[in-house]
Amino acid sequence: MAFSDDIFSLIDFSKSSLTLSLLSIAFNPTAWNIVARNEYRNRTITRIFGGNARTGVYFLAFMIFSFGILRDTLYQRALEDQPRKALLPEPYDTLVPAALFIVGQTFVITSTWALGITGTFLGDYFGILMDHRVGGFPFNVLRDPMYVGSTMCFLAGALWYERPVGLFISIYVYLVYLIALRYEGPFTDMIYAKREEERAKGSKKQK
Repeated sequence: MAFSDDIFSLIDFSKSSLTLSLLSIAFNPTAWNIVARNEYRNRTITRIFGGNARTGVYFLAFMIFSFGILRDTLYQRALEDQPRKALLPEPYDTLVPAALFIVGQTFVITSTWALGITGTFLGDYFGILMDHRVGGFPFNVLRDPMYVGSTMCFLAGALWYERPVGLFISIYVYLVYLIALRYEGPFTDMIYAKREEERAKGSKKQK
């Protein structure tokens, strides 16, 4: 309890940079889930690009990537505006965050490689479905390696720059991702379950 009280005493909640960082973190998964669900039901982006779903996915991927950079920039600014305090003793103050960042980025990059652009950036909501669930690394280690990897990178930044506020933001990131997954996971499962039902109906008709 004393440790948490000490950490919170070193966080300046009046800083606008902290507010902007928290808002951007919540905005990304919330906005993209809303946009993707609308796409699944109304094909809005696909129609904008003349019925080309793949181009629509690439456009959404560009937007997600761009807002991800903005989110990271705002996080960096939030860290810089807050008090500094040593969080780990030497040499762990550099070894631990470096290891967290490398492992976190490995999860993020290998997830993208395994899923491809359309698999990573919500292509299934555009009707571009994968033939089968990816079971290799890193999905054989974690169910949601991209979200876990991203959280690890936030934590790495907090420890590397020795900003207690970064620990608070990292926990916030993890909670935001957990909430997003409660909506994203079941909806994605529904899309693939519906595809299997349609396949089963099609095979019966052929018989």
